[in-house]
Amino acid sequence: MKKRKNIITVAIDSPAAAGGGTQAKLIAKHFNLQHLDTGRIYRLIGKLKLENPKKFNYSLIKQKINNLNLSSLQNRSLLSDKVAISASIIAKDKKIRNIVHKFQQKCAYSPPIKYSGSVLDGRDIITVQVKDAMFKFFITASLNERSKRRFMELKNSNKKITLNSVHKSLKNRDKSDRERKHGPLKKTRDSILINTTKLSKKACFMKIKGIMDRKLKF
Repeated sequence: MKKRKNIITVAIDSPAAAGGGTQAKLIAKHFNLQHLDTGRIYRLIGKLKLENPKKFNYSLIKQKINNLNLSSLQNRSLLSDKVAISASIIAKDKKIRNIVHKFQQKCAYSPPIKYSGSVLDGRDIITVQVKDAMFKFFITASLNERSKRRFMELKNSNKKITLNSVHKSLKNRDKSDRERKHGPLKKTRDSILINTTKLSKKACFMKIKGIMDRKLKF
Protein backbone atom coordinates (compact mmCIF):
# COMPACT_ATOMS: atom_id res chain seq x y z
CA MET A 1 0.00 0.00 0.00
CA LYS A 2 1.35 3.39 -1.01
CA LYS A 3 0.85 6.04 1.68
CA ARG A 4 -0.10 9.58 0.70
CA LYS A 5 2.31 12.19 2.02
CA ASN A 6 1.46 15.36 3.99
CA ILE A 7 -2.07 14.38 4.89
CA ILE A 8 -4.02 15.05 8.09
CA THR A 9 -4.63 11.87 10.11
CA VAL A 10 -7.04 11.85 13.05
CA ALA A 11 -7.50 8.85 15.35
CA ILE A 12 -10.40 8.66 17.79
CA ASP A 13 -10.99 5.96 20.40
CA SER A 14 -14.14 5.97 22.51
CA PRO A 15 -16.57 3.66 24.31
CA ALA A 16 -20.01 3.13 22.72
CA ALA A 17 -22.31 6.19 22.57
CA ALA A 18 -19.67 8.60 23.94
CA GLY A 19 -19.86 10.82 20.86
CA GLY A 20 -16.73 9.63 19.04
CA GLY A 21 -18.59 8.89 15.81
CA THR A 22 -20.47 12.18 15.88
CA GLN A 23 -17.28 14.18 16.38
CA ALA A 24 -15.49 12.19 13.66
CA LYS A 25 -18.24 13.18 11.19
CA LEU A 26 -17.99 16.86 12.17
CA ILE A 27 -14.18 16.79 11.91
CA ALA A 28 -14.41 15.06 8.51
CA LYS A 29 -16.83 17.65 7.16
CA HIS A 30 -14.93 20.68 8.46
CA PHE A 31 -11.41 19.58 7.51
CA ASN A 32 -12.40 17.69 4.32
CA LEU A 33 -11.29 14.26 5.57
CA GLN A 34 -12.42 10.77 4.61
CA HIS A 35 -14.32 9.32 7.59
CA LEU A 36 -14.35 5.67 8.57
CA ASP A 37 -16.45 4.44 11.50
CA THR A 38 -14.51 1.23 12.09
CA GLY A 39 -17.13 -0.18 14.46
CA ARG A 40 -19.57 -0.27 11.56
CA ILE A 41 -17.26 -2.67 9.71
CA TYR A 42 -17.51 -5.15 12.58
CA ARG A 43 -21.26 -4.59 12.70
CA LEU A 44 -21.41 -5.33 8.97
CA ILE A 45 -19.51 -8.59 9.51
CA GLY A 46 -21.67 -9.35 12.56
CA LYS A 47 -24.79 -8.90 10.41
CA LEU A 48 -23.21 -11.08 7.72
CA LYS A 49 -22.80 -13.87 10.30
CA LEU A 50 -26.43 -13.56 11.46
CA GLU A 51 -27.71 -13.72 7.89
CA ASN A 52 -25.33 -16.44 6.63
CA PRO A 53 -24.54 -18.68 9.62
CA LYS A 54 -23.70 -21.72 7.47
CA LYS A 55 -21.69 -19.89 4.79
CA PHE A 56 -19.87 -17.60 7.23
CA ASN A 57 -16.09 -18.01 6.92
CA TYR A 58 -12.89 -15.97 6.44
CA SER A 59 -13.05 -16.02 2.63
CA LEU A 60 -16.61 -14.63 2.70
CA ILE A 61 -15.44 -11.84 5.04
CA LYS A 62 -12.44 -11.04 2.80
CA GLN A 63 -14.72 -10.87 -0.24
CA LYS A 64 -17.13 -8.54 1.58
CA ILE A 65 -14.36 -6.23 2.86
CA ASN A 66 -12.45 -6.13 -0.46
CA ASN A 67 -15.62 -4.96 -2.24
CA LEU A 68 -16.81 -2.70 0.56
CA ASN A 69 -18.39 0.62 -0.36
CA LEU A 70 -18.26 3.02 2.60
CA SER A 71 -21.85 4.13 1.94
CA SER A 72 -23.09 0.62 2.87
CA LEU A 73 -21.88 1.30 6.43
CA GLN A 74 -24.67 3.88 6.82
CA ASN A 75 -27.40 1.21 6.79
CA ARG A 76 -29.67 1.71 9.85
CA SER A 77 -30.02 -2.06 10.33
CA LEU A 78 -26.41 -2.12 11.57
CA LEU A 79 -27.51 -0.26 14.73
CA SER A 80 -29.64 -3.07 16.19
CA ASP A 81 -28.70 -4.72 19.48
CA LYS A 82 -28.55 -8.17 17.86
CA VAL A 83 -26.00 -6.93 15.35
CA ALA A 84 -24.02 -5.15 18.10
CA ILE A 85 -23.76 -8.34 20.15
CA SER A 86 -22.70 -10.35 17.09
CA ALA A 87 -20.14 -7.64 16.23
CA SER A 88 -18.59 -7.67 19.72
CA ILE A 89 -18.13 -11.45 19.49
CA ILE A 90 -16.53 -11.54 16.02
CA ALA A 91 -14.34 -8.52 16.91
CA LYS A 92 -12.42 -10.81 19.29
CA ASP A 93 -11.26 -12.97 16.36
CA LYS A 94 -7.66 -12.05 15.45
CA LYS A 95 -7.96 -13.29 11.84
CA ILE A 96 -11.02 -11.09 11.28
CA ARG A 97 -9.23 -8.15 12.91
CA ASN A 98 -6.30 -8.62 10.51
CA ILE A 99 -8.62 -8.58 7.49
CA VAL A 100 -10.29 -5.40 8.76
CA HIS A 101 -6.91 -3.88 9.71
CA LYS A 102 -5.71 -3.87 6.08
CA PHE A 103 -8.85 -2.06 4.97
CA GLN A 104 -8.52 0.47 7.80
CA GLN A 105 -4.88 1.16 6.90
CA LYS A 106 -5.87 1.90 3.32
CA CYS A 107 -8.58 4.32 4.47
CA ALA A 108 -6.23 6.03 6.94
CA TYR A 109 -3.12 6.42 4.83
CA SER A 110 -4.38 6.36 1.23
CA PRO A 111 -7.70 8.24 1.18
CA PRO A 112 -8.95 9.39 -2.25
CA ILE A 113 -7.06 12.45 -3.53
CA LYS A 114 -10.14 14.69 -3.12
CA TYR A 115 -9.68 14.45 0.67
CA SER A 116 -7.06 16.29 2.74
CA GLY A 117 -6.62 13.24 4.93
CA SER A 118 -8.59 10.83 7.10
CA VAL A 119 -10.38 10.45 10.42
CA LEU A 120 -11.02 7.01 11.89
CA ASP A 121 -13.02 6.28 15.02
CA GLY A 122 -13.35 3.03 16.94
CA ARG A 123 -11.89 1.22 19.95
CA ASP A 124 -8.27 0.57 18.94
CA ILE A 125 -7.49 3.27 16.39
CA ILE A 126 -4.84 5.02 18.49
CA THR A 127 -3.41 1.84 20.03
CA VAL A 128 -3.31 -0.37 16.91
CA GLN A 129 -4.61 1.05 13.63
CA VAL A 130 -3.14 4.57 13.28
CA LYS A 131 -0.48 4.75 16.01
CA ASP A 132 1.30 7.68 14.34
CA ALA A 133 -1.81 9.82 13.76
CA MET A 134 -1.26 13.57 13.73
CA PHE A 135 -4.17 13.98 16.18
CA LYS A 136 -5.24 11.46 18.82
CA PHE A 137 -8.44 11.96 20.81
CA PHE A 138 -9.89 9.69 23.49
CA ILE A 139 -13.55 10.69 23.74
CA THR A 140 -15.60 9.47 26.69
CA ALA A 141 -18.73 10.20 28.79
CA SER A 142 -20.39 8.71 31.87
CA LEU A 143 -22.27 5.41 31.45
CA ASN A 144 -25.55 7.07 32.50
CA GLU A 145 -25.17 9.83 29.91
CA ARG A 146 -24.23 7.39 27.17
CA SER A 147 -27.23 5.19 28.04
CA LYS A 148 -29.59 8.17 27.72
CA ARG A 149 -28.12 9.11 24.34
CA ARG A 150 -28.33 5.59 22.93
CA PHE A 151 -31.89 5.17 24.29
CA MET A 152 -33.01 8.39 22.56
CA GLU A 153 -31.35 7.20 19.36
CA LEU A 154 -33.07 3.78 19.37
CA LYS A 155 -36.50 4.39 20.89
CA ASN A 156 -38.13 5.61 17.65
CA SER A 157 -37.26 2.44 15.78
CA ASN A 158 -37.83 0.11 18.76
CA LYS A 159 -40.84 1.01 20.91
CA LYS A 160 -40.20 -1.86 23.35
CA ILE A 161 -36.69 -0.76 24.28
CA THR A 162 -36.09 0.53 27.83
CA LEU A 163 -33.42 2.79 29.31
CA ASN A 164 -32.50 0.01 31.74
CA SER A 165 -31.90 -2.51 28.94
CA VAL A 166 -29.74 0.00 27.05
CA HIS A 167 -27.74 0.72 30.23
CA LYS A 168 -27.16 -3.00 30.78
CA SER A 169 -26.19 -3.56 27.15
CA LEU A 170 -23.65 -0.69 27.19
CA LYS A 171 -22.18 -1.87 30.48
CA ASN A 172 -21.62 -5.34 29.00
CA ARG A 173 -20.21 -3.82 25.81
CA ASP A 174 -17.76 -1.69 27.83
CA LYS A 175 -16.53 -4.77 29.69
CA SER A 176 -16.10 -6.69 26.43
CA ASP A 177 -14.27 -3.77 24.75
CA ARG A 178 -11.90 -3.23 27.67
CA GLU A 179 -11.11 -6.87 28.37
CA ARG A 180 -10.78 -8.37 24.89
CA LYS A 181 -7.41 -9.89 24.06
CA HIS A 182 -6.84 -8.10 20.76
CA GLY A 183 -7.16 -4.31 20.50
CA PRO A 184 -8.79 -3.56 23.88
CA LEU A 185 -10.16 -0.07 24.51
CA LYS A 186 -7.71 1.97 26.57
CA LYS A 187 -6.42 5.53 26.75
CA THR A 188 -2.82 6.12 25.75
CA ARG A 189 -0.55 8.74 27.33
CA ASP A 190 -0.21 10.68 24.09
CA SER A 191 -3.96 10.96 23.40
CA ILE A 192 -6.05 13.98 24.40
CA LEU A 193 -8.95 13.20 26.74
CA ILE A 194 -12.29 14.78 25.81
CA ASN A 195 -15.14 14.14 28.27
CA THR A 196 -18.47 14.87 26.58
CA THR A 197 -20.77 14.15 29.57
CA LYS A 198 -21.65 17.83 30.04
CA LEU A 199 -20.69 19.10 26.59
CA SER A 200 -23.01 19.73 23.66
CA LYS A 201 -21.99 18.34 20.27
CA LYS A 202 -21.02 21.83 19.14
CA ALA A 203 -19.01 22.65 22.29
CA CYS A 204 -17.13 19.38 21.97
CA PHE A 205 -16.37 20.01 18.30
CA MET A 206 -15.18 23.57 18.97
CA LYS A 207 -12.77 22.21 21.60
CA ILE A 208 -11.36 19.65 19.13
CA LYS A 209 -11.29 22.19 16.29
CA GLY A 210 -9.28 24.60 18.47
CA ILE A 211 -6.68 21.93 19.20
CA MET A 212 -6.40 21.01 15.51
CA ASP A 213 -6.35 24.61 14.29
CA ARG A 214 -3.43 25.44 16.59
CA LYS A 215 -1.31 22.61 15.23
CA LEU A 216 -2.36 23.13 11.60
CA LYS A 217 -2.00 26.92 12.11
CA PHE A 218 -5.32 27.76 10.47
